Amino acid sequence: MPPPPYNAPQDMERRDWIAGLEKGLHLIEAFDAEHSRLTASQAAQRCGMTRTATRRYLLTLVHTGHVTTDGKLFWLTPRVMRLGQAYLESARLPRAVQPYLQRVTAGTGEVAYSAVLDHDELVYIARSGTQRHLNTGYMLGSRVQPHLTAAGMVILAALGPGFWEPWLAAQTLRPFTSHTVLDKQQLQQNLVQARLQGWAISEQQLEMNYRGIAVPLWDHNDELLGAMSVTMPMNNETSELAVKRILPVLQDTARSARPLL
Repeated sequence: MPPPPYNAPQDMERRDWIAGLEKGLHLIEAFDAEHSRLTASQAAQRCGMTRTATRRYLLTLVHTGHVTTDGKLFWLTPRVMRLGQAYLESARLPRAVQPYLQRVTAGTGEVAYSAVLDHDELVYIARSGTQRHLNTGYMLGSRVQPHLTAAGMVILAALGPGFWEPWLAAQTLRPFTSHTVLDKQQLQQNLVQARLQGWAISEQQLEMNYRGIAVPLWDHNDELLGAMSVTMPMNNETSELAVKRILPVLQDTARSARPLL
C-alpha cells in the first residue's frame, strides 16, 4: 500500500506545539458557506473553545486584517485568500503539473485538473481549460468530498482498502443529486473496480449532467501525489465513448509526467 498523502498530519514534540496558532487557524476554518458570519459565541461553539478566548482570537484576527466585524458579527476578509495563494505559488506540484494539464486540454478539448487529498476533502490545486470552459467547473482551492468525484475515487482506490475502509466508516454520506451513491458497500465495490483498472469515472454524483474521468498521479519514487482528471458535460456522449476519448490522453500524460514529478 502506498504511503498516505504528503499532507497527512504529523506527530510532534509538545514543546514545539504553539496552541494559539493552531486555535487561530482552526477559527478561520470555522467560517464556510453555511456560516459566513458568526458571533463570538457561535464561533466558540464551532471550535470547542470558550466565548472569551474565541473573542480574543477574533479581535486579534481583526487586527491582522484577516477578519472584520460590525461589533457583533465577525466574517473573513479577502486577506485570508493570501494563505491559499501562498500554497499555489510556493508548492512545487501545482507548478510542475500545469504543462501536463495543458497537454490534456489540448488533446481532449476539455477542462483538466489536478487534485490532492487533504484529510477528508479533495482539493483542486491546478487546472487548465479552453476558453469556452473558463467559467465552469472547479475553481482552484475548491474542496469536495472525494467520493463524489472521479479524482477523489481514484486517489482513495490507489491508497487501498487499508485506507478507504476506515475512511468510509467515518463518513456521513449525503445526496447532492438523485444519482449520488449513498450505499457504502456500493462505494467500496466502485473503489475496488477503480483500483483494479487504474482509473475512475464519476457521473452526476455532485452535479447533474456532469462526468469526470481520472487517473492517479505518481512521482518518480512511486509515491502517490494526487490525481489528474477531466470534468465535462455529459451531453449525449455515452460513458464508453467518453472513456475511449479521454482516458488514453490522461494515461499517456500521467506516464510522461511521472519521471519529472
